[in-house]
Amino acid sequence: MAKILRLLLTPVRCGYERRNGRQGQEARKEVPNRVLLGLARDMVREGHTATIPVKGYSMRPFLEHQRDSVIVEAATELKVGDAVLAEIEPDWYVLHRIIAIEGDDITLMGDGNIGCTESCKRQDVAGVVTHYIRPRRTILATDPKLQRRIQLWRKLMPIRRYLLFVYKAIV
Repeated sequence: MAKILRLLLTPVRCGYERRNGRQGQEARKEVPNRVLLGLARDMVREGHTATIPVKGYSMRPFLEHQRDSVIVEAATELKVGDAVLAEIEPDWYVLHRIIAIEGDDITLMGDGNIGCTESCKRQDVAGVVTHYIRPRRTILATDPKLQRRIQLWRKLMPIRRYLLFVYKAIV
């Protein structure tokens, strides 16, 4: 009886492991960010799109470490609120949101950061995020519901520290 149950549940268990990223992790190789994002920058500048897996927690709660990916395209127009791939120092890339633009100077900040900002020039922006890829769906960066949530998150800056603490405890 136990063998029959195990045989019946194996496809379910494998599906669960595949959906939650547990299957095949041993064979997975990690590429350093400076290499991967440098290649992505070059592809975007040549007119292609790049799908980048998210590493790190600086874009919480909108992007989660090793769960989500983003599609980056060449930036034709930059505006406050856009998530961009930018080179802030030689071979040092970040995927953060624009919080201010003053001429050619751009100030970036991660959604999961509580006060740290980065600066770069307009020409250092490799591309802008056009799609957020989650495990079961893809969200356009221009989605009105997502844009409202991003604006609300920016307004909650004074209490962001506490909200992130609760979010980390839940996730």
